[in-house]
Amino acid sequence: MVARGGGVTAVLPGAGQAPAPGRAGSLLRAVLRQVGTAVLVLAVVVLLWTVLLRVFDVSPYVGKTPAEVWTTLFGEDDSAELRAEIGALLGQTLLDAGVGFGAGLLSAVVLAAVVVRYRLLEGAVMPVALVLQTVPLIALAPILILAVGRGYVLVATMSAIVVLFPALVNIVLGLRSVTPQMRDLVLVYGGSPSTVLRRVGFPSALPALFASVRIAVPGALTGALLAEWLATGKGIGYAVVSAAGRSQNARVWALVVVVTVTALVLYLLAQLVEAAVLSRFGRAEAAR
Repeated sequence: MVARGGGVTAVLPGAGQAPAPGRAGSLLRAVLRQVGTAVLVLAVVVLLWTVLLRVFDVSPYVGKTPAEVWTTLFGEDDSAELRAEIGALLGQTLLDAGVGFGAGLLSAVVLAAVVVRYRLLEGAVMPVALVLQTVPLIALAPILILAVGRGYVLVATMSAIVVLFPALVNIVLGLRSVTPQMRDLVLVYGGSPSTVLRRVGFPSALPALFASVRIAVPGALTGALLAEWLATGKGIGYAVVSAAGRSQNARVWALVVVVTVTALVLYLLAQLVEAAVLSRFGRAEAAR
């Protein structure tokens, strides 16, 4: 941290510099570890999927094996048409999830800053966020539909509710990780409490922020799928319910597998971005 003209500027270790060779090696190891973990998780899911179908003796009409889902997506005459249709549905769901992800995470960052800066407001903000997290979305949906309609505002609201509370708690803890010594140093050089929050709190909260991003990715997808099922009638959320109602079980499994793999890939991308950013700021150990 350096002082300039009575102001305070926080400089994280390694900021503005090219990653050192050791740091680049640490980043590469983190990336390889995360990719390997994702592959292992996928393999375990496929194994459990196959074993559970056999253990519970699920009817082949209802339960589809990984091989059967692969055939549905790639091995039948109409597989190309099905993939194109699922791709369009997935694009709609990702758009819905992106709206909710942005709304929820931005709300969490703003509320966390308010809670940390003005502690008296914590008693008003945190209980409301907890209530929104606790009440099932399926119970809130009719009220939200009446209040905001069935458009993107509803999608953003439902996804944001899923994302908000875990992200808010993580970011608040991250912002409060500033040590008293760092806070006092900023104040001595003429900074204000807001300067402490902006120049020291947010950089210190980077690991917590990225942890919130990783939590928010599947949460936003869940909220989007629920909104599509309950309200909008678009995307994979509605397509799954529609296919199940027509007993198109192979289609249901294909849709579920596609959205599950998509969630895993997005989570992996969030991890890779986290590793790159934290390594850039000399915080590669936080991504481990």
